[in-house]
Amino acid sequence: MKTIEDIILDFDQRNISSLRKHLPTNFCGEASHLILDNPGTVLIATGFYILAGGAAETDGPPGAIALGDALNLLGYKVFYITDRYSKPFVEAISKDNKVIEFPICSHQKSKQFAAETLERYKPSVLISIERCGFTEKRDYLNRYGKSIADFNAKIDYLFEGFPVSVGIGDGGNEIGMGRLADVIPLYENLSSPPTVTKTSKLIISSVSNWGAYGLVTSISKIVGKRLLISTGDEINLIEKIVDLGAIDGTTNINVNKVDGFNLCENSRIITSLQHYLDQSNIN
Repeated sequence: MKTIEDIILDFDQRNISSLRKHLPTNFCGEASHLILDNPGTVLIATGFYILAGGAAETDGPPGAIALGDALNLLGYKVFYITDRYSKPFVEAISKDNKVIEFPICSHQKSKQFAAETLERYKPSVLISIERCGFTEKRDYLNRYGKSIADFNAKIDYLFEGFPVSVGIGDGGNEIGMGRLADVIPLYENLSSPPTVTKTSKLIISSVSNWGAYGLVTSISKIVGKRLLISTGDEINLIEKIVDLGAIDGTTNINVNKVDGFNLCENSRIITSLQHYLDQSNIN
């Protein structure tokens, strides 16, 4: 039987699975336990601007919503946090959960906004899904090494020093991947230089949305309650944000794809995870 980690690393096109040896075998389980051990308020960060497409991408927001909805059902108070380029997409699919806009501004003002946000919402857990993170030089670089700092809020300042956090990434430049910053440059096709922004736990996946679905599947198994999004609901999320202008991060065009995978190809991951829950007798 495939593990959750096996499933979310299927169809790896960027060599992200090469990092698996540097993480715990059950990295989804470890992240799940961390979240479940810290009930309360969760801030979920997402949104990645694609320079070549002039808009934010489809990877990130659907996974954030799937995770947020699951945590709502477990009694968590959920807030999403992003910048102005992804806010319309997240708001359109976020149901009743509030979306916080983190301003794109100077380092000093960003630090202040982060401190004020932590004080106001008092989160028990921070989670990042497909959110570009600081390099060592405090820049934001896409997979091609080009700066997107002008289009990316400095949400890293929420995570720096925060004791309970989870990061989900698929390339090496996302918040949380700083845990593996020393080894990421050793592997082809991963972001170099990588981000240095760390999280307490890290999930890697072929597509970051899939990492979020894997996390929900793991939480479902632990609590004995099926919380995973359906294939139909995931398709609706993707189609809705594409209608609003979100783009595929691989082709850089406004199309119903996520990192080059079409709707059917994305659905097969959820189908595999649902099958995993069936085999685990989770209803």
